[in-house]
Amino acid sequence: MGGFSIWHILLFAVILLLLFGGNRFSSMMGDVAKGLKSFKQGMSDDEDDARKRYEEKRRAESPRLPRDQDTIEVTPVREDPTSAPPSRDDTAR
Repeated sequence: MGGFSIWHILLFAVILLLLFGGNRFSSMMGDVAKGLKSFKQGMSDDEDDARKRYEEKRRAESPRLPRDQDTIEVTPVREDPTSAPPSRDDTAR
């Protein structure tokens, strides 16, 4: 039929174990695992570097207060109560 049965796969696995040996096969798998781990660490390092550059750029572009002024006054100033109120534009003439 052209497909592999379970016996074909088992025979192939036994031949691989005989060729490479149990110890060498496990060391190769360990090397693959180390490679994957270092790849993931490299990817996370790139993300950390990009995040640090973004934070530094954002801090450098943040608006600064003038040196002579430590705080900004946001309290509204009351107008003189004795002055006349402004004229209304919506009244009929």
